[in-house]
Parts: sequence; C-alpha cells; structure tokens
Amino acid sequence: MKLDQGQKLLFIGDSVTDCERAKPEGEGLFAALGKGYVSFVDGLLQAVYPELGIRVVNKGISGNTVRDLKNRWQEDVIAQKPDWLSIMIGINDVWRQYDTPFIKEYHVYMDEYENTLRELVAESKPFVKEIVLMTPFYLESNEQDQMRRTMDQYGKVVKKIAEETNCLFVDTQSAFNHLLKDLYPATIAWDRVHPSTAGHMVLARAFLKVINFNLNRS
Repeated sequence: MKLDQGQKLLFIGDSVTDCERAKPEGEGLFAALGKGYVSFVDGLLQAVYPELGIRVVNKGISGNTVRDLKNRWQEDVIAQKPDWLSIMIGINDVWRQYDTPFIKEYHVYMDEYENTLRELVAESKPFVKEIVLMTPFYLESNEQDQMRRTMDQYGKVVKKIAEETNCLFVDTQSAFNHLLKDLYPATIAWDRVHPSTAGHMVLARAFLKVINFNLNRS
C-alpha cells in the first residue's frame, strides 16, 4: 500500500465528505469522522493495516465550493501538515447553477473552478507527499441530463489537473456508473447527490483502490 507508517491523511470537500463530522477538528472519538466514506476508509485502514497507525482527518464542510476551500485552505489544510491530501469538490459548484439559476454569485463556472483547484494543488504540493484528486459526481444514469453533462465536464477538469500535476486520480462518476447499470439512482441517493451507505462504500472503495489497499492481506 502507498501509505506509510504514522502518516496523516486529510480529506477535504463538501457535504459528501463532511457527513456530520465533528467540528472544528474532524477527528477523534464518537464518530468524529462522520458517517460517510471518510469513516469507512479510516475503519478499513485500522482493521487491515493497524500497525501503520494512519491518522485520518475530515475537513469537509457541507455546501462548500472550490471557492470556499480556497478561503479556508491555510487553516484547514496547510496548517494541519498532512502527509496525504484528498480533495473532492465540485458538486455545489455545478449544482448551484441549476437549483439557484438566478443567483449568479453562487455559481462557480468552469474557468474559476479549474484555476482555483489548480492553484490549491500547486500551493499544497511542496508540503505533502501525495495528493488524491477525486471527481465530483451526479447520480443520474442519463448522460444527456443537463446537470449530469455539466458534472462530467467538471470531472474532466479534475482528470486533466491530476495528469498535469502528477496527482493520484479517482473517477467517482465511473465508479457510480457501475452501480447505475443495475440500480435506479434514487436507490443510491434520493437527490442524486448525497449517497446512501452503499454509495459511500463505492467512494471508499474507489479511494482505497488508488492507494493500492489490499483487503486480503494476511
């Protein structure tokens, strides 16, 4: 596995990452990591690689866009001194364009999204050993759906930045598409965005796969 002894792994993002995690620290006792994929990743790391003592921190905040991440980056990322950083952002950047179409100041269009995400990666690179970029997603099987189509475009931006900056890349939409072949979207997320337990397990599995996690190690 790519993670080493005693490393600190920090996740940052929106409500999908937040998932009712403790504020302000996002680590510790009593479900401090929330109820989503971050807690599943932490649980599996502890269960399968207990000797590594990996420290997991959740800095997701519900409703955030990449613009919000920029405003809190120094405090919630750089000052935390993580060894590994995982970023999943973009759902609200797209969603606000569709659920509040007339409030333009809520919208984060693609140019700002790409420039800001690229800036955050560049700022963090000197301080961390590895960055994982996870795409935003929309749990709609119809690829011609307007919001799904826009979300896919933002996902392509994440992939491009990952390739150009040598970050690890997780295509969450592709991971969910596997489920959407057999399950109606509302089965996984009633609003097409906030996943069920199974949906969060998909995210955890996709993340663990890219770090070469071995569930069957002895």
